[in-house]
Amino acid sequence: MKRTKWFILFLISIIALTACSNEQNQVSQSTNNDSVSTSTSQSKNTEIPEKLKKHLKIAAISQLSIGTFSSQYIAGVQAQVKQFGGEVQVYNADNDLSKMASYIDNAVSQKVDGILLDHGRADALLPSVKKAIAAGIPVIAFDSDLRIPGVTVIDQDDYSLAWNSLRTLAQDLNGKGNIVYVWVGGFAPMENRNVIYNAFRQRYPEIKEIAKFGNASNNTALDTQTQMEAILQKYPKGQIDAVFAPWDEFAKGVTRAIQQAGRNEIKVYGIDLSDEDLQLIQQKNSPWVATTATDPSEMGKIQVRFLYQKIAGETIPQVFSVQPHLVEKKNLPDQAVTMDQLGKYIPEWGATKTATSPWMDKLVEANKK
Repeated sequence: MKRTKWFILFLISIIALTACSNEQNQVSQSTNNDSVSTSTSQSKNTEIPEKLKKHLKIAAISQLSIGTFSSQYIAGVQAQVKQFGGEVQVYNADNDLSKMASYIDNAVSQKVDGILLDHGRADALLPSVKKAIAAGIPVIAFDSDLRIPGVTVIDQDDYSLAWNSLRTLAQDLNGKGNIVYVWVGGFAPMENRNVIYNAFRQRYPEIKEIAKFGNASNNTALDTQTQMEAILQKYPKGQIDAVFAPWDEFAKGVTRAIQQAGRNEIKVYGIDLSDEDLQLIQQKNSPWVATTATDPSEMGKIQVRFLYQKIAGETIPQVFSVQPHLVEKKNLPDQAVTMDQLGKYIPEWGATKTATSPWMDKLVEANKK
């Protein structure tokens, strides 16, 4: 926790006190390289571990599962578990943290072989997670603020996600303009992204926030579109230069509102990416010009691989950040691109070998049907 606080303060000081983007890149690269070296120091055993030769039952529990990012993340989890010969039961708590905690308790009672958590907050989940650890059930969390021994937490490096998109916004505006901020609290990644947004405002005082809104619901994109339509009526043409939407559900709603209003002088900068998002970005009149993201399907697969490594008795890191990538509309071709084709245009996209062990190929081969 001390290390996290130190990193945040260090990052804020860089953004607030310097204009040198190279220094920021060095910080991100150093952090990522440390994580990679930790994650790859696994056993060199090429034989399938005994504990993985049985049919494993995995519980995957999400705080909130809406939108195409979530669906592609879950698809990645399911695909990797299936390849490894296990089965996964997916639970969606519908943004009810007490329900999420009860799902963890149920998984412990059912004596599952492992638990995957998607989001969730420590203040609500800690007692249930401790029960799982006490029962000897490995827990791997994604985008969570859980920080307890025995639980590995992976994330998308929310600080880099936010900074890459915000830096691009600032450069495109030449450091001056009016922006709208779409944000909601209550989620660890959103809180982290907000830390960088606050530092960004100090770094670029001539970029003014003129409106802020946002909420998470079962129809987040549609709700955001409606709210953005009201903002556009309040601020006529020439009064808004850009929108920062640090969640793709927000970015989709904002983009559609801007398109329908014919206000394409406004540019949208987002976070996260899916096939649906790519289609929207690539539309000829789309104001969504940049987003920073990791592959949601790959995030799910990485989480599963860490879980299987832990079940196998291998040493894995307690925290791990996957390096995100900036995707700009100007770097994409005219023809439609899908997520699995993005590596042709964005260097290193989808090329990660994170959390892989020599025995995994044999495990996949042994479970082919």
